[in-house]
Parts: sequence; structure tokens; C-alpha cells
Amino acid sequence: MSDADEVIRIRPGDRVVSDPTPGKTREQAIATDGLWSGLVRTEAGVTSGWHHHGDHQTSIYVVEGTVRIEFGPGGVHAADAGPGDFILIPPHLVHREVNAGSTPSQEVVTRSGTGPVTVNVEGPAPAAG
Repeated sequence: MSDADEVIRIRPGDRVVSDPTPGKTREQAIATDGLWSGLVRTEAGVTSGWHHHGDHQTSIYVVEGTVRIEFGPGGVHAADAGPGDFILIPPHLVHREVNAGSTPSQEVVTRSGTGPVTVNVEGPAPAAG
């Protein structure tokens, strides 16, 4: 039987730390052609580095804590989410996560696409003006 013919279970101990971005811990559970899925943690009071996810579309489900996604020219736009919320981030959108709460945040993240999963950058394009 090939992997395509069976269900594969990934236990917590099977996850591997991957795709580092300052301020975040990503634990990869699944990485196949076109799909990445894992658990992401951000400690309380931490702001991640600026990054994007290349050609990947990203779906985030917030399990616990709070998450603020800062994005757009100058990083002036933001979307806030908490437990039970989903976030959708389009390919190539430069952004960073902020955990302004007093407890760590934890999210289940799934990405669909090809190429590098995380591209760290200096920051977003400057705001017009």
C-alpha cells in the first residue's frame, strides 16, 4: 500500500521545527507538494519579523491567545483575531504577527502553494505620501 492509499497520523512528537521567523516557532506537521500544515506559537508580548509566504495561500485558525496581523504599505493595516477565528492571508502579502496579549498564542496553519513556504524580508513597502 502506498502513502496515497492510507491515512497518515502525525503525533505531536513527530512535528519538526521549521521555517524560522524571528519571534515565532513553527512546528511542521505536514509538507507535501502543494501543502504545508503545522502549529505556530508566538509568546506574549512578541512581534514577529516581517515575512511573506511566496506563492502560498495561508489559512490560520487561532486556538488560543490573540493574534494581530499587520500588513499593507508601511504596515499600517491590521486584522485582529482570537480563539475560534480564522484568518486568510493571500500569497506574497508582506506581514507580521503581533501577540499583544498576556499569554502565548497558538494557531493551526495550513498553506496551499509551491515554492518557499516562508520568505523573511526587511519590511513592507513604504506608505504612499
